[in-house]
Amino acid sequence: MKPANLLFILSDQHQAAAMGCAGHPLLQTPNLDRLAESGTRFSSAYTPCAICVPARAALATGQYVHQIGYWDNGIPYDGGVTSWMRRLKESGYQVDSIGKLHFRSAEDDNGFTREIEPLHVVEGIGDPASGIRDGSLIRNSRSGIDEAGPGPSTYQEYDMRNRDNAIRWLRQHADDDKPWVLFLSFVTPHPPFLSPPDTYALYPHDRIEMPPQWRVSDWVKHPAFAYMRRSFGFETPFAEATIRRLHAAYYGICTFLDAQVGQVLGALDDLDLRETTRIIYTSDHGEQLGARGLFGKITMYEESSAIPFIMSGPDVPRGKEVDTPVSLIDCYPTVLSALGCPPNDEDLERPGESLWPIANEADRDRRIFAEYHAVGSRNAYYMLRDRRYKYVYHVAAPPQLFDLDADPLEVNDLAIDADADARALLDKYQTQLREILDPEAVDAQAKADQKQRIKELGGRDAVVARGSFINSPVPGEEPKFRHIKSSED
Repeated sequence: MKPANLLFILSDQHQAAAMGCAGHPLLQTPNLDRLAESGTRFSSAYTPCAICVPARAALATGQYVHQIGYWDNGIPYDGGVTSWMRRLKESGYQVDSIGKLHFRSAEDDNGFTREIEPLHVVEGIGDPASGIRDGSLIRNSRSGIDEAGPGPSTYQEYDMRNRDNAIRWLRQHADDDKPWVLFLSFVTPHPPFLSPPDTYALYPHDRIEMPPQWRVSDWVKHPAFAYMRRSFGFETPFAEATIRRLHAAYYGICTFLDAQVGQVLGALDDLDLRETTRIIYTSDHGEQLGARGLFGKITMYEESSAIPFIMSGPDVPRGKEVDTPVSLIDCYPTVLSALGCPPNDEDLERPGESLWPIANEADRDRRIFAEYHAVGSRNAYYMLRDRRYKYVYHVAAPPQLFDLDADPLEVNDLAIDADADARALLDKYQTQLREILDPEAVDAQAKADQKQRIKELGGRDAVVARGSFINSPVPGEEPKFRHIKSSED
């Protein structure tokens, strides 16, 4: 494959299904739809961890969370593990970032030649209270759902600056002789769930389809999800009208994001860079939007763990949909290959595969792995996903098993009252999981590291007193901490 420029566009909390090209019956994303028409869309793409900081560390390093130890939003990437950005920079490439990174600090060597208005974790610390997972804390997250609707936000303003910075950057580098990488990271559609009024108005509430298992009578009866609802204050169900308003706001933010992407792609066309630039669009994880009585991310359900993934440009098939399962872990070899940077021995030990060959071949079976060790979970859980089945192993709780061909909405857990065929599948996938790691030992290691991190920050009381926040502030914005309640209050 001939080396070419790479425009890597990452969004935050964009549900895989929330695009017109993914078959959404209502959502308007014309620019992403055109990008998919000009290239290849991966219909079975997943995050390695459904929360921001670990997902972005895994994307950067091409390694699983348990391999690198960036477990939660209070243990951010610090440049301590080699990233694909650093590999490119050390090989003489221009590799710049614009927008949200959610690493520890711009003072670390994260690998970029330049970081333009980066958003990193608050105070280089992030959210260490997310590592207190003993059930003693409650983060009341209801207000963000109740307040969803039309209105401005600092995230909208930040993404318009990211758009303008990207267009300016492309103009400055349009005539570069050597291929470059621009990592453009938008922060929408991450909460707050405030949408520009014009895009919010595109989504009448009565046309919105309610999410799977949103009624309290249909909530999944599993201890892991009961713990999540309690941890975030979601045990009392929201009214149907509130959930519809939330969806309208989220859809409006997705359409706003699509418009920003469209202007950047328009600049690429105006500068005659399309023929020499490959494009990747994806997101760090999805969003529950009330499915199963849950909001935010953090689960292995499709709403949270599945992500959009589109590639376009030279050597990418046009108008193709690929069903082979892929992961953000695959981005490391994909980026190196796009620039013509040969892998070294350390690169070859990473678990991902370059996606350029996968885009050009027939669909095949492939096993994707994900894990979770952060806020809202008492114990770790792990996912294996192949072309047909999804298996979720919960430490100290029952497993889950879904046939995604027959049950794409994941409402029929085959692990409940499992028949002989399901039991055989459960045994097979548990064996495969234990070939990757020891789930209980990794769970214990994550908790030990989180306990040590909290000790370094002054102990549990100091971390809890600091508070938490729903979303990291944009550059120049003061963080707004909120009280974390004790479960005994």
